[in-house]
Amino acid sequence: MPLTYLHTMVRVKDLEKSMAFYELLGLRETRRWDNEQGRFTLVFMAPPGQQETPLELTYNWDGDDALPDDSRHFGHLAYGVDDIYAACRHLMDNGVTINRPPRDGHMAFVRSPDNVSIELLQNGEALAPAEPWASMENTGHW
Repeated sequence: MPLTYLHTMVRVKDLEKSMAFYELLGLRETRRWDNEQGRFTLVFMAPPGQQETPLELTYNWDGDDALPDDSRHFGHLAYGVDDIYAACRHLMDNGVTINRPPRDGHMAFVRSPDNVSIELLQNGEALAPAEPWASMENTGHW
């Protein structure tokens, strides 16, 4: 049975704040569905040119008191980046905590405003270790 990846869904507590975070990562809104009867909004976001791999943000209009929780049962989202150091610097400069710095020039982890773990992986070969990343400690958990 062949499978085709459709999307990954995460529930969000603050739609605008979450969208701003994913935009920092480079995702753009590709479509939106406001469901009056179900009282929810679905926003699909994807990297430019990759609409076939969207992230679905589900926002319940009446709130969701369980959010944000640890989200460890979910696992993580993973995105490849062309320069892991530049990506992490961009996120840090915009107030995002780097939970697992790219000490190895290959992998980093951050968390969304809803506590979803995001893995960033260097496209191709790992970059040479560089400061401040090489000596930066983990912050929180990822």
